[in-house]
Amino acid sequence: MIEEDDYGFDAPDELDDGSGGEELYEHFSITADKGQTPLRLDKYLTCRMEKCSRSRIQAAADSGNILVNGVAAKSSYKVKPLDHISIVMPYPRREVEIIPENIPLDILYEDDDVIVVNKAAGMVVHPGHGNYSGTLVNALAYHLRDIPMFAEGDMRAGLVHRIDKNTSGILVVAKNEFANAFLARQFFDHTTVRRYEALVWGNFDEDEGTIIGNIGRNPKDRLQMCVFPDGEEGKHAVTHYRVLRRYGYVTLVECRLETGRTHQIRVHMQWKGHPLFNDERYGGDRILKGTTFSKYRQFVENCFELMPRHALHARTLGFVHPTTRQQMLFESPLPADFRAVLDRWENYAAHSMRGEE
Repeated sequence: MIEEDDYGFDAPDELDDGSGGEELYEHFSITADKGQTPLRLDKYLTCRMEKCSRSRIQAAADSGNILVNGVAAKSSYKVKPLDHISIVMPYPRREVEIIPENIPLDILYEDDDVIVVNKAAGMVVHPGHGNYSGTLVNALAYHLRDIPMFAEGDMRAGLVHRIDKNTSGILVVAKNEFANAFLARQFFDHTTVRRYEALVWGNFDEDEGTIIGNIGRNPKDRLQMCVFPDGEEGKHAVTHYRVLRRYGYVTLVECRLETGRTHQIRVHMQWKGHPLFNDERYGGDRILKGTTFSKYRQFVENCFELMPRHALHARTLGFVHPTTRQQMLFESPLPADFRAVLDRWENYAAHSMRGEE
C-alpha cells in the first residue's frame, strides 16, 4: 500500500490522501549460504518463507519488489552464494487479526482481479487505533471470503491505497497477488488518476494552481500532519487544484493528487489559508470567513450539522487494469450530505447578491 495512509491516523488520499520520494519498506530478508547451489529465486524463497505461496513470490518479483543485492530480480534469477535477498513493499508491515463482517458494500465494479467500492464517510478503511471492527477491510474479508488472499486474515490484503475515515469516495482493492502488486506499483509511481472535490473556507484569486510543500507529522501535535516549506523535513507533496464554484465565503475546488501523503489535501489547503469546511482536525470546524450577523452564524452551524465531517470526497479514480491493461476510470457523485451543504451555500450566495442577510 502507498501513503494517504500514515498509520497513526484515520487518514490519504491519499499508500489515499493514497502514494517521488516514497519509502520502500523491507518485509523479509535473507542471505544465501556460502555453499548455496544455483536455484531459481521463486523456488528458493518458497522454501524459506512460511505461509507464502510461489505465486505470491512471483507476483512480487514481477512488480520489482524483490531485490537481490539491492537490484530488482525476476523469479527466474538463480540464487548464488552469499546473495542478499530482500522483499520490499511501499507500505510497512502490520499484523492484526481480521474478523469477516457482513457489512453492505457499495460496489461500483468487480471482476476476477479488482473490486471498486464507494466508501461512505465515517467508515474506517482498515482496523487499528481503536477501530477493530466495522471497517472496510472487515466487510471485504466477508465479501471475498472464498478468495485465498482474503482467507489468510491479512489486514492489508488487497489494499493499494486508502482514504480518511471521514472522506467519502472511491477505492480500488486487488483480489489476487498479481493484481495487488500491479496496482500498488501504479500508486507508487503516481500513474493513477485521483481527483477529489473539497469545500474550503475562503475565496481564491486564481481559478487554478498548484501547492507544493513537504508534508510530515506535526512535531507539536502527533495527531496532525503539517507542511515543512523549506523541504528539510517531511515528504515531497504536490496538489493541483481548480475552482469549480465560488460561494463567496467558501469555495468548491477540485484537487488532483500528484503524490499521496497522509491528509495531503487537508494539510495543503490549511497551509494556504483555506481549511476544509468543518475539518475539526485542521481548524475548519469554526466560522473562518463571513459576516458577524447572527443569521449567518446560525446558517453555518446548520451546515455543520448537515455534514458533521470534513467536506472532502474522492470523486474520480483511474488506473490500468492488471490483466486487460486497459485504462479504467470511475466516478462517484457527491453524497447526499455534501450535496445538501452545497445547495445551502448556493442559495445563500444567490441571496447575498441582493444584500447581506
